[in-house]
Amino acid sequence: MSQATVVLEAGWRSGSLNTAGHAAALGRPLGAVPGSVTSAASAGCHRLIREYGATCVTNADEMAELVDGGELEENIFGSSTGSTKYSSEELRLLDALTTRTGRSVDDIARRTGLPLDVVQSVLGVLQLRGAVNEREQGWIFVTRKQ
Repeated sequence: MSQATVVLEAGWRSGSLNTAGHAAALGRPLGAVPGSVTSAASAGCHRLIREYGATCVTNADEMAELVDGGELEENIFGSSTGSTKYSSEELRLLDALTTRTGRSVDDIARRTGLPLDVVQSVLGVLQLRGAVNEREQGWIFVTRKQ
């Protein structure tokens, strides 16, 4: 429903990160507000910036840039209007991937709870659509600058 998602505080594993993952999978701009490196409540925001390519947001103007078309990252096969539809399996798989750290098929299956054959099938479809790519280290989520 929103044009962008900004995470203000999130632990290393939190519902906010799950929501951010779904927003990114739908092609929504994603921002995160950094906090103290010693704060457990900031660990999730730092993770979003480091592993998922979230835009670092430090003030209201930078939040507005996410919506107004500043330097946004967008899902390579989606649009900022979110017109691309994903199956629940595709969303689960995309949520398990990062833009930097490659994941093996076994690891993705464990993280998603999907059978290996389903993971392999969905990865193939998403690769054809340009959403994921296989590297030597494993599978990654693909984004591009507008």
